[in-house]
Amino acid sequence: MGAFEGLGTRLNHIFSKLRNKTALTELEIKQAMREVRIALLEADVNFTVAKNFIATVTEKAIGEDVLKSLTPTQQVIKIVNEELTALLGGTHTKLAVSDRPPTVILMCGLQGSGKTTMCGKLGMMLKKGGKRPALVACDVYRPAAILQLQKVGDKAGVPVIEKGQIAPIKIVKHALEVAAKSGYDTLIVDTAGRLHIDEALMNELIELKDYLKPSEILLVVDSMTGQDAVNVAERFNELLDITGVILTKLDGDTRGGAALSIKAVTGKSVRYCGTGEKMGDIEPFHPERMASRILGMGDVLTLIEKAQEAYTEEEAKALEKKMREASFTLSDYLDQLDKMKSMGNLNNLMRMIPGLSAKLGGQDLSVDEDKLARTKAIIQSMTREERENPDIIKANRKKRIAAGSGVGIQDVNALLKQFEGTREMMKRMKNGRRGGFPF
Repeated sequence: MGAFEGLGTRLNHIFSKLRNKTALTELEIKQAMREVRIALLEADVNFTVAKNFIATVTEKAIGEDVLKSLTPTQQVIKIVNEELTALLGGTHTKLAVSDRPPTVILMCGLQGSGKTTMCGKLGMMLKKGGKRPALVACDVYRPAAILQLQKVGDKAGVPVIEKGQIAPIKIVKHALEVAAKSGYDTLIVDTAGRLHIDEALMNELIELKDYLKPSEILLVVDSMTGQDAVNVAERFNELLDITGVILTKLDGDTRGGAALSIKAVTGKSVRYCGTGEKMGDIEPFHPERMASRILGMGDVLTLIEKAQEAYTEEEAKALEKKMREASFTLSDYLDQLDKMKSMGNLNNLMRMIPGLSAKLGGQDLSVDEDKLARTKAIIQSMTREERENPDIIKANRKKRIAAGSGVGIQDVNALLKQFEGTREMMKRMKNGRRGGFPF
C-alpha cells in the first residue's frame, strides 16, 4: 500500500485528535474535514473530486445522529470509510466471461505504463484460477516488443501467439484460429502504446475493438504519474469506452491520487493493481479493503487470501499440528520464511493486520528484508541434524555456521535465542487452540 502510506498517516493523525472526545461539535467536524481535504489534495486527488468528497462527508457527519452519538468520532470515521469505498469504486467487479470462448481482453495504454508486463501478470493470475489463457502480440511498432512479451509469457508460464510485424488485425484473426484449435479460453491482447494519445493509435485500437468485440477493454496506467494517469484514463474512455483500469506501481512512492480520482472522473473502476515487480505481484482491487487499509483498519480478507494461495490445506494442518505439539524445527522455520515471502512484500502484509498499519512507520514494526535474508542464510548453513535439534549447536558449530553464512557469531546466537523464544511460546500454547505464524 505504498501509494496510500502518506495519506493514511495524515488521516490517522487527524482522527487521533478527535478519538478521546466524548462529544463533537459541528465546528470540530468541519475543521477536521478541512484538514482531510488538504490531505487529499496533497495526495494528488483531483480538486473537484476532493471538494465533492468533503462536502458529502461533512453533510453526513454533522447530522444529529452523529453529533448525539456516544461514539461520534467512530461514526465520523465510519462515514469517511464508506465514502472512500464509494470513491474507489464501491465493490470489486470480476472479469466478464464470454458465452462463446475465447474471452477476449484488450489491453491498452501509453508506452511505459507497464502494459506488456501486466499482460503476463494477468495471464498468470487467470491460469492459477483454472483458465487457459494465451497472450497475443499486437505491438508491432516498438522495437523488441514481441520479444519482451515472449519473455514475459515464459516467466508467467503463459503461451504467446505472434505473427511478426504484420497488421494487428491479421494477428488477432490468426490468434482466434489458434485459440479454437488449441483450446485457449482467454486471449489477452497486448496492443501498441505511444508516448501520447494520437489519432493513429486510437484508430488501430478502435479497429481491433470492432473486430474482436472484447469482453473487457482494460487500460493500464502508471499510478506514479498522478493526475496525468487520470487524464489519460479520461481520454481513453472517451474514445474506447474502456471497461476498467489497471494501476501499476501502486506499491511505489506515489501519493495515490490516481486511484482515488479515476472512478469519479471516468465512471470506470480500478479493477486490478500491480504491487511489485514479480509476475505474481497483482491484486484484484477491492475498494472496501483499500479504504480500510488507508484508514489503518487493516485488510484481513486479502491477508487470508494470500495465505490460502501460499498454503495447501494439508500444509496448514501440518503446521498447526507442529505448533500445537511444540515440535516446530528450524527446517520448518525456514519453510515458513519462504511461504511468507511468496505471499508478497512483507511490509505490505504487515499493513493488512488491523491495528499495525497506523504504526508501521515505527522501526519496531517494519520488516527488515536483509535480516530475513541473513536468517535464511544462517539456517541453510546448518546440517539437517542441527536444524532438527538446535540444542547441539555449541561454539565450534556456531563458528562454522557463521563462516558459512557470512555473518557474525552474534547473529547466529540471536537467531537461536529468537527460535528458543518461539518454542517456549508454543509450549505455553500447547493446550490451547491458538494458531498463527511463529514470528
